[in-house]
Amino acid sequence: MKQRIITGVLAGALFIMMVILGGFWFSLLVTILATIGMYELLKMKQISIFSLPGLLGLIGTWVLVIPETWIETATSGIFSKIDLLFLGLLILLTMTVLTKNRYTFDESAFVLMSGLYVGLGFYYLSATRLLDNGLYLIFFIIFLIWATDSGAYFIGKAIGKHKLWPHISPNKTIEGAVGGIVSAIIVAVIFHMINPIYDSMILVTLIAIFTAVFGQIGDLVESAFKRHYGVKDSGRLLPGHGGILDRFDSMIFVFPLLHLLHLIS
Repeated sequence: MKQRIITGVLAGALFIMMVILGGFWFSLLVTILATIGMYELLKMKQISIFSLPGLLGLIGTWVLVIPETWIETATSGIFSKIDLLFLGLLILLTMTVLTKNRYTFDESAFVLMSGLYVGLGFYYLSATRLLDNGLYLIFFIIFLIWATDSGAYFIGKAIGKHKLWPHISPNKTIEGAVGGIVSAIIVAVIFHMINPIYDSMILVTLIAIFTAVFGQIGDLVESAFKRHYGVKDSGRLLPGHGGILDRFDSMIFVFPLLHLLHLIS
């Protein structure tokens, strides 16, 4: 527990500092996080990051996560993100033929899906910071996610008796999940009272509930990955916390959904 707390405080402080800095430095940090996240997924599937599929997956993740202006500058406006992604897909599919199916369609699909999941997830995190009120929006959502995680953990430990989804995550309880939602609502109300960024308390409360519910679903998605591939943590970068995906699984699930539903704009 001590190691977990120390790591959490140090990593959290660094992340908050980079969020405040914003601009190039935050985009660079998010790109690094996405790179590590993609590496963790490839490692679960036992695909070397130095293999052609691994490199294509990594490049695809970079294409998705970096700002569009970086792509335009690098390619002199010739290629869009979609162009580059489709080119990568065609190369992956060509490999199934050239290797006579030693490299399979399933592996191609894994690389493509992993790149989309990690790349777009972190892209929307970065895109939120670039909005006019991005600093407050990103802190608002991150605080809700942290409140959900903490509330679910401590309330689940204290009174949790009924398993939430034992086949995916044996330690999570229904009581903990509800506690996480309540914690997110409390933090949302306090944040709104100090610095209102939405028009009404009702909308703030609904966003808090949405973030808490889908943040926990994002956590369960990552748990499902790990259970399927037989690993305890996505990585070992953060002592006591696991890997990057273990810490950012809720964020890269919630931020895209909030953008797609125009709850962040």
